Amino acid sequence: QVQLVESGGGLVQPGGSLRLSCAASGNYRMGWYRQPPGKQRELVATITTDGITNYADSVKGRFTISRDNAKNTVYLQMNSLKPEDTAVYYCNANGRAWSSWGQGTQVTVSS
Repeated sequence: QVQLVESGGGLVQPGGSLRLSCAASGNYRMGWYRQPPGKQRELVATITTDGITNYADSVKGRFTISRDNAKNTVYLQMNSLKPEDTAVYYCNANGRAWSSWGQGTQVTVSS
């Protein structure tokens, strides 16, 4: 069982920034997903063990996913936040035949 521990959520004003962290029990292909209120979970960004990244169109140019393999940690730097970014953000680790999720962290963008 892969352990994922997220941190860094909170309340921020529109235009502000937050950084989410996800500490894993090893180095895996990782991603961040989010679930806005009343909506389905959606992809935000992914990163391979080699550092290749992929982003949802809605966050390109504003969010950056990165990783520190020495710390088994993945980050999501979120800039220029908008109210529509409000959601529970989940960290994901996955392999060919498995997928694990963190407990989720709330991000609220509001004035």
